[in-house]
Amino acid sequence: MVAVIGWDIGGAHLKAARIEAGGSGAGRVVAARQLPAPLWLGLDRLEAAIAEMRRDLGPARRHGVTMTGELADIFPERGEGVRRLAALMTAALAPAPVAFYAGREGFVADVAGREGAIASANWHASAALAASAHPAALFADCGSTTTDLIPISGGEIVACGTGDAERLAAGELVYTGLTRSFVMALADRVPFAGIWTPLACEHFATSADLYRILGELDEADDQMPAADGREKTPAASIARLARMLGRDAGEASPAAWRDLAGFLAEAQLRRIHDAALLVLSRCPLPADAPVIAAGVGAALMRRLAARLGRRCQPLFTDRAAATHAPAAAIGVLLSRTEDRS
Repeated sequence: MVAVIGWDIGGAHLKAARIEAGGSGAGRVVAARQLPAPLWLGLDRLEAAIAEMRRDLGPARRHGVTMTGELADIFPERGEGVRRLAALMTAALAPAPVAFYAGREGFVADVAGREGAIASANWHASAALAASAHPAALFADCGSTTTDLIPISGGEIVACGTGDAERLAAGELVYTGLTRSFVMALADRVPFAGIWTPLACEHFATSADLYRILGELDEADDQMPAADGREKTPAASIARLARMLGRDAGEASPAAWRDLAGFLAEAQLRRIHDAALLVLSRCPLPADAPVIAAGVGAALMRRLAARLGRRCQPLFTDRAAATHAPAAAIGVLLSRTEDRS
């Protein structure tokens, strides 16, 4: 049994997926995991997460790596982040060979001179896998922090941007996600107690609090501490949300706080919907082209598909693989290179 492992190094989490190929050569995701690894607190957090993940997933013949962690402010610039993360992964996974995903260039062994292609290329891996199965689609991956909206036409990725700056401008990268987005970034003002109320420009609450209040959050998907470091319960989330309005939780009913959480969740989805409309205005797709959903926020992507009047399909039927789609996609794509070798 040939096994490879795909890795996705984020700024806050480490994701990995084990892919096994039998006699048919078809790569199959047999396990996918995520561990917290906040890079801004030091690379030792990542090293510990890698060691735990290796114990959990077992040995592999080869490893594939993609990343967005080079954006972490522990690095003075992104190129250095790519080089340092690549060196760390190569050492941690030795003696098995490690290949780094460089977008359109595919897998490379040496990151030197390819830092720009490797930086934040995890979206391309997932979209490439989607494109291999769908001639036309909108790939939509809502993670903990960001959402990718990638058009596919003719079985090819037809994204306008490659780097983060271009993708942000094109609507193909939306900096909002299911758990880690700051509530203050979702709206300028909110309706509450009969008036429009500005939100405090402070990190009092996150999007995880909204979906917890609404009863829509799987707690396994929220691995980072709450904004105030306190417990993760609906009551505690309401208290954090109330701070965004300069209030205490007891100043309104639980129903009023749920309505506020619903308004902010709707504001987040509207932002994603607007970006999707921008992408589709530039790259019209056939009416029967589906939305291919992935990420911890796949449920939000299903709502997006409904708004767009399109059917929705998962990138992976296995929830763990779909939740950690870039790592699983890297593993599957790498296993295909094994098949051809």
